[in-house]
Amino acid sequence: MSAVTTGAAPAGAATETTAASGVTDTAVTRANGTGTAVTETPGTETAGTETARAGTTLTDTTGTDAAASDVSGPGAPESGTGAVGSLAALEESGQVRRRRRLSPGKRLPASRLVGPVLFLALWAVASAAGQLDPAAIPAPWTVLETGVRLWTDGTLTTDIVTSLQRAGSGFAIGLTAGVALALASGLSRTGEALIDGTVQLNRAIPTLGLIPLFILWLGIGETFKIAIIAIVVYIPIYLNTHAALAGIDSRFVELAEVQGLSRFQFVRQIVVPGALPGFFVGLRLGVTGSWLGLVVLEQINATNGLGYMMFQATNYGQSDVILVGLAVYGIFGLVSDSAVRLIERRVLSWRRTLSS
Repeated sequence: MSAVTTGAAPAGAATETTAASGVTDTAVTRANGTGTAVTETPGTETAGTETARAGTTLTDTTGTDAAASDVSGPGAPESGTGAVGSLAALEESGQVRRRRRLSPGKRLPASRLVGPVLFLALWAVASAAGQLDPAAIPAPWTVLETGVRLWTDGTLTTDIVTSLQRAGSGFAIGLTAGVALALASGLSRTGEALIDGTVQLNRAIPTLGLIPLFILWLGIGETFKIAIIAIVVYIPIYLNTHAALAGIDSRFVELAEVQGLSRFQFVRQIVVPGALPGFFVGLRLGVTGSWLGLVVLEQINATNGLGYMMFQATNYGQSDVILVGLAVYGIFGLVSDSAVRLIERRVLSWRRTLSS
């Protein structure tokens, strides 16, 4: 180890000596106003002694331990390391404040339930105050009692199972078709020429307008209902996935060529991750569309299902039963959309967005 000793000398001259274990390694002599003279003894361990300002001596010893002594004398400035650290901390805190000011804020717990709960509260208050006609819009507790009664006698349970089967079958077919067509069209010019124009034409035609034609083709049964749901689902999935594929940066393609990636590796490592954000947008729209289509289809020559239950309630003026069916549809839509959002956050955890 090296020790640093600084002593006061008569005016006009100053001598600083660095010694280790009684053996002189380096002697530094400085005359005021003339500069700094450094004398090194061969074989010593001290690499250098640097005096930056008056009254400050810094000794750096290599080969053993590195020691640095900073002795402040009259008029010596403060160390620059602390100033740099303070400046960096101030800049970082400023960036954090700007980010907090521009961002939408922290995510609220159960934020998606705030709107429905507020709506139910207003509905209950209006019903209790007598502002709503009970025959047209029953009170929330009346709808709840009707739902419990339908669940107890098994009517609601059977209709829910039937509706879930229809929606699930149509959604699975639409999901598969949408992804397959998007990949075929997005990764091949030939596929795009054959597929994209047809899908765009199908999108321009209202899907519910195809119901009479599908009834003639497939008959009035489960097949045409599932087919219509599949069409409602596949269109948004195809459009958003295809748009995401077309929007992949061409620099990634060049990078894949430089790295010598095969076609399969290119699709797995670049195409799929790049298309996932658009795919999940289409998936959410497809999930919602499956329930919207189901409401209409189950009121066309059906014998069971939530839509059939609501259609029968319309004939008998049972508004409470209709509201029960709408509430079940709403719950299914909210739960399925929340499930897709949860999967999206897990799969795209690497992505930094405004909401995150």
